[in-house]
Amino acid sequence: MRITVGISGGSGAIYGVGLLKVLNELGIETHLVVSDMGEYVVEHECGIKLDELKELATYFHDNRNLAAPIASGSFKTDGMVIIPCSMKTLASIANGITDNLLTRAADVTIKERRRLVLVPRETPLSVIHLENMLKLAKAGVVVLPAAPGFYNHPQTIGDIVSIIVGRTLDQLGIEHNLMKRWGEDS
Repeated sequence: MRITVGISGGSGAIYGVGLLKVLNELGIETHLVVSDMGEYVVEHECGIKLDELKELATYFHDNRNLAAPIASGSFKTDGMVIIPCSMKTLASIANGITDNLLTRAADVTIKERRRLVLVPRETPLSVIHLENMLKLAKAGVVVLPAAPGFYNHPQTIGDIVSIIVGRTLDQLGIEHNLMKRWGEDS
């Protein structure tokens, strides 16, 4: 498999780092693109500098490089995830604003009818946020808010991250054992 992973400036960078680690462990090819604020938030929240983050991905693409492979529909991927997805990035995608690689790659994913999963981490949500999410959902985008369930009684932040990463992998059809599923025995 080949997955594009975007990290934008929304809080919740730990989810993006967690997803990259799991995809790496599963041997899945990843193409990483990080916004400027995404880079800032990863360092601020996780203490991880961009060079260390790049090591978690198979390939890294500069967000200013609109000539990167992931900017073209002829470059086949199995999907894209933006985790976390800021409301700015979500609004840009919803309104066709492709002025950087992150939003261009998402636009390509939509136009090629490939799976796009956005993991917003924002609260409360305004009417504008909700309308943009609705517009994207109508276009076939999966909007997966970083809102973990607690029926499995998570004990650590890592458990909570695993729930969101696991639910994200489910949307891409990637098998994993990151979480206990409802109705399953321990």
